[in-house]
Amino acid sequence: MTRLTRRALLCGTAAAPFAAPVAAPLAVLAQSADFPDKPLRFVVGFPPGGPNDLLTRLIAPGIGERLHRNVVVENRAGANGEIACASVAKSPADGSVFMLASNGSTTVAAALNKSLPYDIRSDFAAVAPVGINPMLLVVRPDLPARNLSELLAMAHERPGKLNGASAGAGGATHLALELFKSLGKADIVHVPYKGGGPAMADLMASLVDIYFGGLSTALPHVKAGKLKALGQTGEKRSGAASEIPTIAESGLPGYEAAISYGVFLPAGASPALIGKLHAAVDATIRSPEVAKKFTELGADPQFGTPKEFAAYVANDMEKWARVAKDAGLKAE
Repeated sequence: MTRLTRRALLCGTAAAPFAAPVAAPLAVLAQSADFPDKPLRFVVGFPPGGPNDLLTRLIAPGIGERLHRNVVVENRAGANGEIACASVAKSPADGSVFMLASNGSTTVAAALNKSLPYDIRSDFAAVAPVGINPMLLVVRPDLPARNLSELLAMAHERPGKLNGASAGAGGATHLALELFKSLGKADIVHVPYKGGGPAMADLMASLVDIYFGGLSTALPHVKAGKLKALGQTGEKRSGAASEIPTIAESGLPGYEAAISYGVFLPAGASPALIGKLHAAVDATIRSPEVAKKFTELGADPQFGTPKEFAAYVANDMEKWARVAKDAGLKAE
C-alpha cells in the first residue's frame, strides 16, 4: 500500500466524490480515447523558481515522452494559484489542458475561502499524486534568533514587529505561518507575495523576517548560508535534512503542515484520458533519474490510483477546514 493510501485511510473520513466522467456514445469515447495531436498545455499557477514550477518542469518531459506529445509548461501566476485553477476548470476536457496544483490552491484555499470560483471536487478529475514536500521555517540570515525558542521569544518581546512572508494569501505557506502564530501565540505580520520565488528573494535580501518555504527550494539556500533554518513542518524529519529538527519537537507539539502536489484534468475528461495521463505521470515519477532529482529537491514522491488520489484530496480538504475553523482563519 502506498504512503498516500495509508494517510488517506488514517484520516478515517469518507472521501467526497470527484466529478465522474459522463457516459457518452461510443463514437465520442473513441474520439476522446487519446490526447489531441498538438502541444498539450501543462498549467502551473506560480511564476518560475518556486516548488510548483520546479516539479512541473521536472516531470513534463517524461509525461510528453510517454504520451507521444509535446507538453508545454504554462505559468499562470496570481492569487496563490487560484487564477490557474479557475482557468483550467473552464478548459476543454479533451486532454489539451491539465495542471499541476498544490494543496495550497486546492484544499487549503477551499478551507479558507468559501467563494472560490471552482471546487476541486466537482470541477476537476483527480489524475495522480506527484509528491509531498515538508516546509522549512527559514529566517533572514541576519536575524538574531538561532532556534525556535529564540524566535518565539523575539516575537513575544516585539509583538507586531516581525513579519512573515507567504507565497500568497490563503495558500499553504500562509496557513503554515498562521498555524505557527496561533500555536506559538506570536503576533507576526503577514506579508503575501505572488509566489515562492519572490518571497524567498526578499527573505534573502532581509526585506522580510521569516518564511515557510518548500524544502525543495529553501534547503539549497540554507546549505549555501543565505538563510537560517529553524525547523521542519513535517511530522518527522525529512531524510534530505535530518539535521534540522521538526517544529513539533522544538517546542510546538502538534504542529504539522506539508505541501502536497498532484495532477488534475478538467471535469468531464474521459476515463481513457485519465488513465493514460495517470500512467504517464506515475511512470515518470518512478523513473530512476526523476526519483533521484526528487530526492535532491527534498520532495518525497507519492503514488496512487486516481481513486486513491481523489480520496486523499478530499481528506486533506477536511483536515485544513478543521484547522482553519479552530484557528479562526480566513483568506485575506
